[in-house]
Amino acid sequence: MSTLGTVYLVGAGPGAPDLLTVRAARLLERADIVFHDALVHPDTLALAVRAIKIPVGKRCGRHSTAQHFINKQLIDAAHRHAVVVRLKGGDPMIFGRSQEELDALESAGIEAEVVPGITAALAAAAQLRISLTRRGVSRSVTFATPRVGAGKDATDWSAAIRPADSAAIYMGANEAEKVMAALLAGGHAGDTPVMLCESASLPQWQAIGGKLRQLPQLTAQLGGGPALILVGAVFTDARQARSETRLASPARALTGR
Repeated sequence: MSTLGTVYLVGAGPGAPDLLTVRAARLLERADIVFHDALVHPDTLALAVRAIKIPVGKRCGRHSTAQHFINKQLIDAAHRHAVVVRLKGGDPMIFGRSQEELDALESAGIEAEVVPGITAALAAAAQLRISLTRRGVSRSVTFATPRVGAGKDATDWSAAIRPADSAAIYMGANEAEKVMAALLAGGHAGDTPVMLCESASLPQWQAIGGKLRQLPQLTAQLGGGPALILVGAVFTDARQARSETRLASPARALTGR
């Protein structure tokens, strides 16, 4: 009877290859096979010098690999390879559907480990040099997404944001009208400060600031990269206070209305 391999769910971070953890980089160097998301940087994938590389990414509005098939691929790979890496953008445990993969692997009797990565909200805060928490302004942060998986029931995701001082909304830029309407209906004022951060940590990153009531117009200025919607009073003076951020990275200027 052959020995089963181990599956590692590895966070690739927000994009920049040098933000990968040391543990993640070492696993990629050892990997026999890597199943990777669509937005993983080519230089990160290049670390897996000896591995078979299989794209299984999911992007809004584009063809993607069904989750149940990814689960089966991971199980099958563990029967053939010692080191199997499932490489996910950001952190595997934040909107990465990792629990479904972990449950499938456990049911199949396959050992799995999770290697955390930097999630997009933390990368965006670092890029903007704006803390998501601030004494006297923000003592709570919520991560939320309006995205609903196929066959899943919708939930009131905005309810989690109502009591939060700061919020990061993942996978919401393509649904700006709905996001704005949900937050307004939940009690947020139309002049609540918002920031969009696109392609955080990468050279082409950009940030766009404004008010909640302008959200659809603000998202129309994005360039097509992965973007976060950041909401809260900590972003009130972001446009003026962070214009010098461009000195650290060749981004486009912060804009606002």
